[in-house]
Amino acid sequence: MENTTTVVIGAGHAGLAASHFLTARGLDHVVLERGEVANSWRTERWDSLRLLTPNWQSRLPGHHYGGQDPDGYMTMGEVVEFIDRFAARTRAPVRTGTTVTSLRRTDDGYHVTTDRGELACRTVVIASGACNLPAVPKLAGAVPGTVEQLTPFDYRGPEALPDGGVLVVGASATGVQLAAELHRSGRPVTLSTGEHVRMPRTYRARDVLWWMDAAGVWDQRYDELPDLTRARRLGSPQLAGTPDRTSLDINALTDMGVELVGRAATVRDGEVLFSGGLRNVVALADLKMDRLLNTFDEWAVVSGIDGDVKPPERFEATRVPERTRLRLDLRGGEIRTIVWATGFRPDYTWLDVPVVDGKGHLNHDGGVLDSPGLYALGLPVLRRRRSTFIHGIEDDARDVVDHLSGYLAAGR
Repeated sequence: MENTTTVVIGAGHAGLAASHFLTARGLDHVVLERGEVANSWRTERWDSLRLLTPNWQSRLPGHHYGGQDPDGYMTMGEVVEFIDRFAARTRAPVRTGTTVTSLRRTDDGYHVTTDRGELACRTVVIASGACNLPAVPKLAGAVPGTVEQLTPFDYRGPEALPDGGVLVVGASATGVQLAAELHRSGRPVTLSTGEHVRMPRTYRARDVLWWMDAAGVWDQRYDELPDLTRARRLGSPQLAGTPDRTSLDINALTDMGVELVGRAATVRDGEVLFSGGLRNVVALADLKMDRLLNTFDEWAVVSGIDGDVKPPERFEATRVPERTRLRLDLRGGEIRTIVWATGFRPDYTWLDVPVVDGKGHLNHDGGVLDSPGLYALGLPVLRRRRSTFIHGIEDDARDVVDHLSGYLAAGR
C-alpha cells in the first residue's frame, strides 16, 4: 500500500489551491481526480455558459487573468485553460482517471481506496465540490412519461430538445440563463420561480461584483453570519456573464415573453400545481436587493469614492401579472420538456466517516471536520461569503492548510 502525508480528493480549482499550499509547506501529497483536471468545468456545463465573475476577478494563488478583456467573462473552455495552466505551473501531483471509492478512518490517519489502488495517509482534504449531482425534487417522479426531463448536467443547448414548450423550474442564475436561451431559440418558455437572489449586472456603472468585493461584503466570515445554514443554501444570484453586461432578471425575461408562474409545489394527475405566493417571493428579493445597494452607497460615502462614481440608482420592482397560472396540464402537449434548474448537491457515498448530516452535507467548522485530520474546501460560504467563487479559494485554502499543518506538527 502506498503511503503519503496528505491525499487531496478533486483536481478542480479548490484541490489545486490546496496542493499549492501543501507544496509551500513542504508536505508530500497526491491529488486524486476521477476525470481530468477541471473535470466538472469540462464535462458538466452547457455550451454557452460563461462565468458570473468578471475576468479580473479570476485568480488563484500567484495566478491571474492575463488577457485583453479584464471586464469580460470567461467561457467554459477558457476556464479549463486557466485552471490547466495553474496545475502545470504549480506542478501539482495530480493522478487523473482515479476514482475514490472509499475513505475510512484508521488508528493513525485514513485509508483511501480507489479504482487504481489503495493509499494510507495522515490527513485528507475533500475538494470534490458541492455540485456533483443535480438536486431534483421528488415531484419529478410524477411527471408523465411523454414529457422529457433534463437537468443542467444533461443540457448542452436548445437544439437537443424536442420542439415545443419548455417549463424551467428554478430562477437562480442557471434557471434564468436557460430560460433566456431557450426562449431565444423560438420555444415558448414558462419559468417556475421560487426564492431567488436578484442583482443588477452593473451598479453605478461598475460591475455589481466589483461592489461586492470593494465594499467588503464578500469578506464576511462564516462565523460572523447570523444564519450560516441559510447563507450556505442560497442559490446563485440572477446574473449572466454576457459581453453586453446586461442584467438578466425576471423583468428582462418577461419582456422577452417568458411566462412567469410560482414555485412548483406538486404534480398530481398529470398536472403541475404552482404556489400562489409568487408576489411575496419577488417582493422579498427586491427588498434584499435594495438593502444590498444601500450597503454599497453607504460604503461609497464612507470610503470617499462617492463623487468618483455615478449617482445612486434604483431599479423597477419585479413585475408580476395580476393573475398567474396555478396549474399546468402536462398531458396536452403544451409542455414538451421540463428543465430542473433546482440546484445541486454533493455526493459523499464513498465517504465512510460519520461527518455527513441528514441532508447529505458535510458537518464542518470553516472546512475543519469533526474527524481529526479531515478537511474540506470548495463549499459555499466555507470560510467567507466569497468561498463559492474561484477567486475566493486562495484564503480558504491557505487557512485550511495552515490548520492541517498545525495538526501534523502537534501529532509529531
